[in-house]
Amino acid sequence: MRRPVLAVALTAIALALAGCGRPADTQASAPAPSSTVASGPATGELTIWAMGAEGENLPTLLKDFEADNPDVKITVTPIPWSSAHDKFTTAITAQKTPDLAMIGTTWMGEFAGLDALDPTPSSIDSSVFFPGAWKTTEVNGTSYGIPWYVETRLVYYRTDLAEKAGITTPPTDWDGLKAMAKAMQDKAGAKWGINLQPGGTGSWQSVMPFAWSNGAQLNDGDQWTFDTPEMTEAVQYYQSFFTDGISNREPAPNETVEPSFVDGSQPMFISGPWEMSAVEKVGGKGFADKYSVMPMPVRKTSSSFVGGSNFAVFKNSQNKDAAWKLVQWLAQPDVQVKWYQLSTDLPSVQSAWQDEALASDTKLATFGKQLETAVAPPSFPTWEQVAAKFDTELENVTKSGADVSAALQTVQSQAQSIGTGS
Repeated sequence: MRRPVLAVALTAIALALAGCGRPADTQASAPAPSSTVASGPATGELTIWAMGAEGENLPTLLKDFEADNPDVKITVTPIPWSSAHDKFTTAITAQKTPDLAMIGTTWMGEFAGLDALDPTPSSIDSSVFFPGAWKTTEVNGTSYGIPWYVETRLVYYRTDLAEKAGITTPPTDWDGLKAMAKAMQDKAGAKWGINLQPGGTGSWQSVMPFAWSNGAQLNDGDQWTFDTPEMTEAVQYYQSFFTDGISNREPAPNETVEPSFVDGSQPMFISGPWEMSAVEKVGGKGFADKYSVMPMPVRKTSSSFVGGSNFAVFKNSQNKDAAWKLVQWLAQPDVQVKWYQLSTDLPSVQSAWQDEALASDTKLATFGKQLETAVAPPSFPTWEQVAAKFDTELENVTKSGADVSAALQTVQSQAQSIGTGS
């Protein structure tokens, strides 16, 4: 789910629709997965739903699968992100789901809780995927599907302006990151040292890399853990960029990051790999040589947010054998590389990153390294509801200077009231 640093609203709203919790006493027990995907070619008909550009590009990729499996007929239905969640839940209620589908990572808990997904066959090797990405397929210890493509967040920075600020080696820790951002203002003439999202929809994705790097967790089993010392320290650090005037707490409505990054007024920001092509398009010829990316700074570790989308088979599928063969095919390293070349979606299979198409790009390789320690939010059906409360309090913290401890206690209380839906 690709979202510019400050232009997150549309995609995040689509994801927020996923937050429809359900009482724990109605959740079905997890069925046992089948032991293996059968050998031999796939046959019969398969229906697939996929969102956005992925839904438009997928038929091109599947031509290879159809060539290898001439007796299978595949119909792909592209779905806009804005209507996808409602379309899925309506189909689940009516038991008229497709055979398999691309599913946003934050929807897994809800759909598995509705007993709509088929467990992943045990013959699919989880170890080939990035660990954080695989965790997004798991609900209550059972996997439903595979990570199809992934994304994570890094710090983008203008190398030319960093040099002007006296920084030739990117920092590795929290103090270094803040000092670099301040130097961008004091020595390189930037209006703001770093562009950070000042609360609001989806801002938890900007804050949690710092929290995870400090050893914080969002939950301990089925209990929320927002008010821990580790979380408090991370949010206080994030708040300090705004209270110290290093980040803009009142960005213009619908402001995007690319223009200010290119003109140097905001020479640092945190975002995903899609921003490489975006800033280079705005910056024009030669701009690729004026910036780089660096891992999230270390406090105790270096961690970031892992997102992307999974591929899952629905329990009501009348052709599970062919469906799981297709899912297994999508996880082949060469297929993952070809999908990257078609879509720029990053591979979830670690060995695919050894391909020259990715390994030769030092910026992409840095994203691949960060994915080794990237973390996903819990797969609770109620996560999006809880995340919305977190976003609201973060905005109070960044824009109004609210007390961080009190804000996180409010989130903790609200989260406990909402529950986990599991």
